Amino acid sequence: MMSESIKIKMQKFNKLKSIPAYLPIVNIDTDMIIPKQFLKTIKRTGLGKNLFFDMRYDEQGNEIKDFILNQAPFNKSKILIAGKNFGCGSSREHAPWALLDFGITCVISSSYADIFYNNCFKNGILPIKIDEEKIKEISEYSLRKEEIKVDLNEQKIIFGNNEINFNLDTFKKKCLIEGLDDIALSLEKSEKIVSFEKKLKISKPWIFND
Repeated sequence: MMSESIKIKMQKFNKLKSIPAYLPIVNIDTDMIIPKQFLKTIKRTGLGKNLFFDMRYDEQGNEIKDFILNQAPFNKSKILIAGKNFGCGSSREHAPWALLDFGITCVISSSYADIFYNNCFKNGILPIKIDEEKIKEISEYSLRKEEIKVDLNEQKIIFGNNEINFNLDTFKKKCLIEGLDDIALSLEKSEKIVSFEKKLKISKPWIFND
């Protein structure tokens, strides 16, 4: 029986419109995104309520009103603007799972930890890199509590009358637009895999003996 983490199909990403939430903290590591006590599960669902747990809740488990994601309308944000070096620390894939389960499908920052950055693409999250000057510009706009648009196909962030272009690897872009995670990419080659196995059974049958 396949685990839930495998069965969930990655959602396609093309265009996104949301009021962004700005979290002006640098070096947010994966333990801050989802603390270690919530890593026992292999399910991708149910982690959103524990996203940024130590920043969102007090010792009694009550929401801290000053935290951005506890405030309306930012508690419904699908876009997170974050400080540099976002997702540093351990390589836990639960970090993008928690973001996704909360509803965040796009992160905008000036820099990311490499492993977290790559894990985002495997889970349907678009991590956009823009320079600090552009981060300041878009974070100031977020105070208006107005929607911004992210167009992956055009590689643009649109807010008010302004546009910011961002760069992205062509293959990673394709995977997000088509909703292809590692498993889906393998399944695209299923005919070739089956053909290879058939030839191998003929040329080296002893490999398949019980």
